[in-house]
Amino acid sequence: MAKTASGTKAKGSKAKGSKAKGSKAKGSKAKGSKAKGSKAERSKAERSRLERSAGVAAGGEDAPGRQDTAGKAGSPDGTGKKAAGAKVKGKSAVKAGAKAANKAAAKAGAIAAAEQAGRPATPGTAAPQEEDLAVATVRKVAMEGAKTRSEHDLLGDAEVPADALWGIHTKRAVANFPITGVPVGHYPDLVRALALVKQAAARANHRLGYLPAGKAAIIDEACTLVATGPVYAESFVVDAIQGGAGTSTNMNVNEVIANVGLRLMGRAPGDYAALHPNDDVNMAQSTNDAYPTALRLAVIFATKPLVKALDDLAYAFKSKAVEFADVLKMGRTQLQDAVPMTLGQEFDGFHATIKEDVARLNEIVGLFREVNLGATAIGTGLNADPRYAALAVEELSRLSGQPMVLASNLIEATSDLGAFVLFSGTLKRVAVKLSKICNDLRLLSSGPRAGFGEIRLPAVQAGSSIMPGKVNPVIPEVVNQVAYMVIGHDLTVTLCAEGGQLQLNAFEPTIGYCVLSSLRMLSAAIDTLTKRCVEGIEADRERCRGLVQGSIGLVTALAPTLGYEASSRIARRALRENRTVAELVLEEGLLTEAQLNGLLELEAMTHPTRRQKAGTVE
Repeated sequence: MAKTASGTKAKGSKAKGSKAKGSKAKGSKAKGSKAKGSKAERSKAERSRLERSAGVAAGGEDAPGRQDTAGKAGSPDGTGKKAAGAKVKGKSAVKAGAKAANKAAAKAGAIAAAEQAGRPATPGTAAPQEEDLAVATVRKVAMEGAKTRSEHDLLGDAEVPADALWGIHTKRAVANFPITGVPVGHYPDLVRALALVKQAAARANHRLGYLPAGKAAIIDEACTLVATGPVYAESFVVDAIQGGAGTSTNMNVNEVIANVGLRLMGRAPGDYAALHPNDDVNMAQSTNDAYPTALRLAVIFATKPLVKALDDLAYAFKSKAVEFADVLKMGRTQLQDAVPMTLGQEFDGFHATIKEDVARLNEIVGLFREVNLGATAIGTGLNADPRYAALAVEELSRLSGQPMVLASNLIEATSDLGAFVLFSGTLKRVAVKLSKICNDLRLLSSGPRAGFGEIRLPAVQAGSSIMPGKVNPVIPEVVNQVAYMVIGHDLTVTLCAEGGQLQLNAFEPTIGYCVLSSLRMLSAAIDTLTKRCVEGIEADRERCRGLVQGSIGLVTALAPTLGYEASSRIARRALRENRTVAELVLEEGLLTEAQLNGLLELEAMTHPTRRQKAGTVE
């Protein structure tokens, strides 16, 4: 289920002096101009209707067009028209006109999404006692007998569900790419980024004088709805893996924004003479700059939850390191007894390695702030004003809250995917180290009677359908499997980046699928590991101390005093006779009991303690 913001009403969303206790409302019109009143009316009524019907309009549709066999892929990559010699207009009217609508749109989207999810949308409502379960579903749209509208493209005519916010290009793409069953709408960060790119482009085109104020305001408002309303994700039905370098995704977003805009105008979806997906929404853009820019922004958005999850995991390990600081245990190398350490030291090592990954991620994700928006088809900027690229990136920075910058060489930026290769490699590093930690947790908790048994993991579910009482380390196991997926995704990203030709890489959709999936899975897996495993780990103190006392590894702590030969002899006897090192040292009279106890103290065995008897460090 989609999580929504608090359901508090947007300020000014209800007319001042609305009816109460039978009294007549004061001033049914919004305070101010007539145009402002009509805007408020549209914001309240039309947007509310849009939000409530968005799920139906989207078609919900894992595969909306799979029963329809007409036509093959043909999503054109249109670029917008522009007037020659237009001048920059400073602060556009669309910003002022859309500011209030944007705030109300975000709130309306949150309230409608909450209603559609079946949760209360009013403040002060008690939260449910149990967490909601998000259950995967697959839905299709039955075209036969459904009310439809006819749309036209390069290949001819096709029927589209009448209320669908997507159009003919999306329908053909869904029919052509039934690959993974994972639609673009599965990635809310990508949907948000796509909408913000279209919003930034509309604002830039309006500032340059190419997009009329009316259309610019409608596109701006529609983009805000799509970017902030989780329910609109259901309209992004194209499979995440697709041919065409992302053209199908770009057309999907163009059609959705155009049709949301048409509804805001009081028109029916598909009435593209009033607002066109290509000529207006896609103005001065190509898939080859809009899609890569959105994908980069989506990765920036999606990295934040991963960094937070890693920080939380590191904190959990640090807390356990403090809790287990006095638990003496045996360290191991190559699965053999090595030298003593504390369980706290072991968990502090986990904390340190996780914090290193956080630092690396924060460094590498910055590469995605460089974008090629304005490059259009291949980086030459064809069909865009020379001033457009800088303005569009400026607007995108403002809208996203991220310091985006325009690439210095747009031809290079359009074809190069090196940032994705480096970032994916960093995700692989996180996965590998995380998997190693989970391997350690499974070993340390193995048993409970016939294994290491040094720690106890929380029991979260029964472990066997045949062995009563068995509990398995299922949380570390699932994290291992997520790590293996991320490692595989990294190889796929590498091959896709290498497989591009000349001025464009056609495999960017698969790169996006792999990177965004890795980010999503890692974030979820780490959060699960923290809350359902690490925070509940307990130490078996007696088991840890017993293993130390019975280990021949203790002799290493005595070697500086007894010498290597004598220590080796004691180790061989202890192993052969199944006796303790301490017992044999005392039996042979090599040390007094006081000397032995001093050498085997916790501090002496777990920290550097050897000192020179005389002299200074040279």
